[in-house]
Amino acid sequence: MSKFKKQKKGLPPISTASLPDIVFMLLFFFMVSTTMRETELKIIQPNLPQAHDVKKFEHKNLVSTVYIGKSVDPTNKGDVIQLNDKIARVSDIRTFIYNNREKLQEEEIPFMTTLFKADVKSKVGTIADIKRELREIDALKISYAAVGRQD
Repeated sequence: MSKFKKQKKGLPPISTASLPDIVFMLLFFFMVSTTMRETELKIIQPNLPQAHDVKKFEHKNLVSTVYIGKSVDPTNKGDVIQLNDKIARVSDIRTFIYNNREKLQEEEIPFMTTLFKADVKSKVGTIADIKRELREIDALKISYAAVGRQD
């Protein structure tokens, strides 16, 4: 009898040492590549008007979005303004713009744009009131969201 036993020849076990590295790489990839929805709409999804010329924003961090439309809540009559995740009044726009300006660097403030996402059936008076408030705080760059034409 021999002192050493012969081992069976078969497949070696699979090494799982690199498995946590792979999992964390995938996790990191999806965290970086996924964008989270920033605003939950409290108005009915705006039916945007058709546009002739569409231009995309280069720096989305310089855009402050104002939603205008009918409220999901049936007790609110007329047009409703939404800033971030809450329903607001025209007078709240001043603090909304000032808060967004605080987050920016001094040289970026002149390039800051206010984007209106207004429903086609929104009243012009509501938009005019907002524009008047923006004019008073010297936020003069305004853009309107629209749907591009399919030719």
